[in-house]
Amino acid sequence: MQQTLDLCQLNRGKVVSVRGSVIDVRFSQQLPDVYSRLVAGENQCVVMEVMTHLDAETVRGIALTPTSGLARGSVVINTGHPLQVPVGKRLLGRMFNVFGETIDRKVEISGGEWRSLHQPPVPLIQQSTSSEILETGIKAIDILAPLERGGKAGLFGGAGVGKTVLITEMIHNIVSEYQGISLFCGIGERSREAEELYRDMQEAGVLENTIMIFGQMNEPPGARFRVGQAALTMAEYFRDDVKQDVLLLIDNIFRFIQAGQEVSGLMGRLPSRVGYQPTLETELAELEERIANTATGAITSVQAVYVPADDFTDPAAVHTFGHLSASLVLSRKRASEGFYPAIDPLKSNSKMLTPPIVGKHHYQIAQAVRQTLANYEDLKDIIAILGIEELSASDRQTVTRARRLERFLTQPFFTTEQFTGKPGKLVSLADALTGCDRILNDEFSDYPERSLYMIGTVDEIIRNS
Repeated sequence: MQQTLDLCQLNRGKVVSVRGSVIDVRFSQQLPDVYSRLVAGENQCVVMEVMTHLDAETVRGIALTPTSGLARGSVVINTGHPLQVPVGKRLLGRMFNVFGETIDRKVEISGGEWRSLHQPPVPLIQQSTSSEILETGIKAIDILAPLERGGKAGLFGGAGVGKTVLITEMIHNIVSEYQGISLFCGIGERSREAEELYRDMQEAGVLENTIMIFGQMNEPPGARFRVGQAALTMAEYFRDDVKQDVLLLIDNIFRFIQAGQEVSGLMGRLPSRVGYQPTLETELAELEERIANTATGAITSVQAVYVPADDFTDPAAVHTFGHLSASLVLSRKRASEGFYPAIDPLKSNSKMLTPPIVGKHHYQIAQAVRQTLANYEDLKDIIAILGIEELSASDRQTVTRARRLERFLTQPFFTTEQFTGKPGKLVSLADALTGCDRILNDEFSDYPERSLYMIGTVDEIIRNS
């Protein structure tokens, strides 16, 4: 009994000061480790994480929940372990917060295996050294900006251009084609967007193989800063233990940097360039380097990226781009013209699009498609002023090919069947390349442009005519 009391006393401390989300706690007997989870307040509702040791008896922590009701002298309990989240197949189809608590109003998840948020990245010796393409079944992506299995792709686009639809379609295709798991991580998401996305995924029938975790916009910066690590801990279980491929979608990676900036300011660190935290590069690398592929499984990430004031020299943007292997740019102009997915073929690119990785045939077709569309873009002003009849025969041929390519790169999605009435199409890379090659060789110049719009393979043109 005395031993239990002594142990209990060892784990107890008292609040020295509370400044917003920053709490200093004195432990007179045993100092908690950095990253330890501390709890305080009525029903232990205030959760904090130890960030640093101030002296031999005092720690400074960041609260991950509101600190209302906390005062000097309040008792703080050291749980003796870091922040943890549940792992396993029981998580599929559920929605969580940073503490691993369910927020979908269904049965709570308790017991089973829980793991720390802070895990080391896969050692280089265990990472796969070969570059593989991850086929998404979406023509515009697979041809012009192929994703790397175990790589990181940036998704750039404003509101209403189809980011969510593209994300749900990728989840559907990964689940059906690779029998993989999808994990959606919302960092600094609006509550409305999270709820809408949950319903969209439910209606699209992809929720059963998806896990969703949110650190919402209204939550303290500490919670938003740690939700990315929580998502990766869940994803690593499926990659390392179940040996499955995982598609990790992060919206928005800039909010992670922003949350780190707030935490750094609260901790009293001197700001670095443009007011960012001095540890920006390290914090981002700790998160991004955990996204990797091994011999048995891979975590492939698609990250929505907000560029502050469209300034691509901003430190947040520069450090994020350094980790990306592909960039998918969504165009509002293409969306307004009805070209879905609204991926801009001239601005989107991938480091994978080189002959040694994708092969000479794929590379040549992608370059020819891009060149044709670029030439058409240059001719648009002349067509608007003088009309297409004033162009030379070769330029008219370029326009004919480009307009057919633009329409061929559209695609009906499985997740939008209920809105469009068109059945979704999953197109293999080989079929997509064959289609582009035949269009570039003018095989379909006699067919109307509309026959190439919203189809899967080019064989449908002949069947439908």
